Amino acid sequence: MTPEAFGAKVDQEWAFTKNGPMTLTQEEIQRNHKFFTAPAYETFTGDDAAFTQQKLDSKGFSRWVERNVFAHKQAGYAAVTLSLKPNGVAPGDATSAQLDAVADLADQYSFGELRVSHQQNLILADVKQSDLFALWEAAKAIGFATPNIGLLTDVICCPGGDFCSLANAKSIPIALAIQDRFDNLDYLHDLGEIDMNMSGCMNACGHHHIGNIGILGVDKNGSEWYQVSLGGRQGKDASLAKVLGPSFAQDEMPDVIEKIINVFVANRNGEESFIDLFDRIGAEPFKAKVYEGKPNRREKADA
Repeated sequence: MTPEAFGAKVDQEWAFTKNGPMTLTQEEIQRNHKFFTAPAYETFTGDDAAFTQQKLDSKGFSRWVERNVFAHKQAGYAAVTLSLKPNGVAPGDATSAQLDAVADLADQYSFGELRVSHQQNLILADVKQSDLFALWEAAKAIGFATPNIGLLTDVICCPGGDFCSLANAKSIPIALAIQDRFDNLDYLHDLGEIDMNMSGCMNACGHHHIGNIGILGVDKNGSEWYQVSLGGRQGKDASLAKVLGPSFAQDEMPDVIEKIINVFVANRNGEESFIDLFDRIGAEPFKAKVYEGKPNRREKADA
């Protein structure tokens, strides 16, 4: 159809539906708003003094607050993400005992409400600042306090061939191997935010195509290979990642990701983010590094 012809049809459809009966009015918003009530928030005038001091006294708590605690519209409260991505555990995995404990934390600290995020973590949306230190200690006790939200090891990963009959390749062993290679929180914090998404097949349950670093499992003559793409992102500036080139064997993947990160570190300006650097220098420097010394058999394998 061409982009122009498709755009013209979108404009035509919008002209037909604009200001029609499906238009969301302020009156309809107000009508629906009556069906929801806010939690029984306490009234605070600013940050809790004890919370501020606890951040100064404890480096571990301060780092957790920096990565896993988010601003709230209500003064004196915060939203907390409990990381299900500790090293050595399949991304997003939790035991029944851990979930029982989290349910208790929700009752104790967040009005009994618990949310599951797209990033395969858990969120307590309404936590008082004065309770954050106690919550942090409780989360550490059940293994849900890794301060890595938004970092490289906070990977989105589908179940892959270990559990899914549709998958072309395993995902979890790759994620675990990469976690193990980057098991240094200081280094991860220095790298800053990097979205890494992994899918075991083209159904893309792990949304590999919008990861800053995307990994796709593919089957080649009965063997499991992994295609790497870079530059994807979600949000208002969403873009699809670009495939670097021929795929890699399973045991190569930690080295491949390390080479990608090394290119990022070598070319980074100050605290420039991974996605901003990719936009600036493009795929070629990464491609040159990861395929350095590779024989042409890779091209034939992907043909």
